[in-house]
Amino acid sequence: MKTLKRILLAEDDENDVDLTLSALRERNLANIVDVVRDGDEALQYLRRQGAYAARPAENPVVVLLDLKMPKVDGLEVLKQIREEPKLALLPVVILTSSREERDLLRSYRTGVNAYVVKPLEFEAFAEAIRQLGVFWALLNEPPPGTDGPAQ
Repeated sequence: MKTLKRILLAEDDENDVDLTLSALRERNLANIVDVVRDGDEALQYLRRQGAYAARPAENPVVVLLDLKMPKVDGLEVLKQIREEPKLALLPVVILTSSREERDLLRSYRTGVNAYVVKPLEFEAFAEAIRQLGVFWALLNEPPPGTDGPAQ
């Protein structure tokens, strides 16, 4: 039997969290989606620190990361992920409303795997999330060692 894969959703907007979770459920993905509300919490989760010290040791199969978050913004989270050897190969998808070329370029230069602009229409947003979930959770083959313990 295949083990459940985790997705980490780092998003501070409650509506976007609800939409994302709903869209993933509609596709009947058997994944567990862990939600964090700011960049600092995302880093603690990934490093298994603080409130996340006892979380399962496996890294998430993908991190869905908003750019504009409180405490630590998404680009800084991405930068710190890429600098840590045990997290460096973890797939990260920026999921943002920003269409700014500067954000797009900085994200790719920092090592993002994909950059997705959140569609404004509900159904388009839901479909984008469903496609992301299917690709990253079911189709993508992660690099060796990324599904093991985070510490």
